[in-house]
Amino acid sequence: MNATQNIGISFYQNLGKLFYAIAASDKIVRESEYATLKNLVKSAWLAVDDLEDEFGADAAFQIEIIFDWLDYSALVAEDSFNEFKDFYQENKSLFTDKVRKLVWDTSNSIANAFSGKNKSELMMLGRLKLIFEQ
Repeated sequence: MNATQNIGISFYQNLGKLFYAIAASDKIVRESEYATLKNLVKSAWLAVDDLEDEFGADAAFQIEIIFDWLDYSALVAEDSFNEFKDFYQENKSLFTDKVRKLVWDTSNSIANAFSGKNKSELMMLGRLKLIFEQ
């Protein structure tokens, strides 16, 4: 695996961390949030690039893999959010306007997936917006 593949896979893994943080911000990841994520990976994220992981699968599936693993491990949403934030700040060039919009739309869809956005999700979305504006 070359450096471009490594950073690309890390890109998708960190998106998984962000989307998990949004879903878990209220301490519960609901099935509807996970279903929304899976649908958006298939309908939007697979088309972003042609990058594959070491097994020949589209690297965008790393979003789901990491999200699922973090949920299974019941990790703290705040930690996942901060890891995404650090990755974003170190790799801003990967986040074109189109990608930032897709990240924002995906985050909003996950937050809306169960009874609309709650206070925890709104706060996390606000922090994401601030990161993107820096």
